[in-house]
Amino acid sequence: MERSRHRDLAVDLVLAGIVAAAGLAEVWVPLESVQGTGSPIVSSVAIVLAGCLLALRRRAPIALVGVPATWVLAGIVTLGDLQILFFGELVPMYFALYSGIRFGRPRAAAAVAGSVALAVVIADLTIPYLQDASELLFHWGILIAIALIALGVRRSEARAVAAALRAERSEAEARHAAMLAVAEERARIARELHDILGHSMSVVVVQAGAAAEVVDDDPVAVRRALEAIRSIGRDSLAEVRRVVALLREDEEAGLAPVPGIDRLPDLIAQARDAGLDVTYSVVGNVDALSAGRGLAVYRVVQEALTNVRRHANARSAAVVVTATPDAVTVTVTDDGGGHAASGAAGHGLFGMRERVAIYGGELEAGPQEGGWHVRAELPVLGPS
Repeated sequence: MERSRHRDLAVDLVLAGIVAAAGLAEVWVPLESVQGTGSPIVSSVAIVLAGCLLALRRRAPIALVGVPATWVLAGIVTLGDLQILFFGELVPMYFALYSGIRFGRPRAAAAVAGSVALAVVIADLTIPYLQDASELLFHWGILIAIALIALGVRRSEARAVAAALRAERSEAEARHAAMLAVAEERARIARELHDILGHSMSVVVVQAGAAAEVVDDDPVAVRRALEAIRSIGRDSLAEVRRVVALLREDEEAGLAPVPGIDRLPDLIAQARDAGLDVTYSVVGNVDALSAGRGLAVYRVVQEALTNVRRHANARSAAVVVTATPDAVTVTVTDDGGGHAASGAAGHGLFGMRERVAIYGGELEAGPQEGGWHVRAELPVLGPS
């Protein structure tokens, strides 16, 4: 930015020097364009002063009011005996008019344009040479054309700046949306991994503990526990691979079916193998439920049963899924006393609430008479 300002100032200084040099050459050569018998010295002073003011056309556009004012003042000082110049007088006014409209704020642009127009009107009224019809048409035609060109360039630049700002704002919004999407995806993956590994590892720990207690007395029970551990590990590994495949954008693996309500019997069987007496029932038609809502129900049941085994010290639990045309409700209750399960209100309960909230549903969790309950209700239709 600072380099651009220095470059613009250098361009303005060179332009002002060229305009002043052309005006001085017109006076002292002299060129045929000079009219009148005024003092070359007065004209030279006015040319140099106007050139200095033109050098400020970007930094201080309001200073360009001084360009026509300089020649009006020179005419007053010489009582009208002033040289009429094209390069030294009219050309600086052209540049002042263009620069004032092009670079000045609206008030400054209006002031510069008004001062130039006023100076030309005064000259037309006081100098007979300028009152010829062809001369009037010439210098006023050029002034109007310059004003229109400067106004067009100003508007085009304003539109370009506005378009750039809109593009930058859109890019910032896109970056923000991408960051939100990444954060949401990370949260979703965290929930997935927590649900998969938390449930599986708790069952593995229970099965391993049970096998350790009967390793010498009941080989059949040990074998059954090891088979359950292997089965759970295999299923968990498959789900972890699915999540990793989604992260790697592996289309074939990423399109693997996600667990839903149809997988709940396997989940119940794992809980029973871990020593928890679980009853399971489905009321209504759940076949029409979307895959996302089915996954949410599956995860709620999975996390609730995991919390029962970890925290509730319960012997039995009941899972009920009720489907109506408007909503699907899942309820998990246990007989663990209702006080120890409150320790589960960490990532698991938070993850359940977040999953249900994604589909516009509600989740209740808390103690009940003789145990703990989790109840989630998800609307069948609605935004996800």
